[in-house]
Amino acid sequence: MMLSILPGSFAVCRLSPDNEVPGWVWESKTFLTITYTEDELSIVCQSSLVPSHIHSETGWAAIKVQGPLDFSLTGVLAALSSLLAAGGVSIFAISTFDTDYMLVKERDILQAKMILEGDGHSFE
Repeated sequence: MMLSILPGSFAVCRLSPDNEVPGWVWESKTFLTITYTEDELSIVCQSSLVPSHIHSETGWAAIKVQGPLDFSLTGVLAALSSLLAAGGVSIFAISTFDTDYMLVKERDILQAKMILEGDGHSFE
């Protein structure tokens, strides 16, 4: 599987479901995802954009599975995340129409890359 590491540092933010999507998120130029549920408004964006008063977890790096992936493929994210879990690397998974992303803590990105390359996956 071909993978790449997105440039930058990312944050996972939690806002109340009563909040509107804040304007600052649209400044994210490399990666942005917004998820709304009845329980929360969750935003993943560049760490540098997040105001200090926002409840967030910063210091994430993003690994992209090079896509597009066909919807008939099964187990791509499960296989990659199982390898990382076995190596003690936690992930925050995000899927889009075309592909999958795995956020890992920045302190773990080199270990994650080594684990995935050790299983035959390549990075751009």
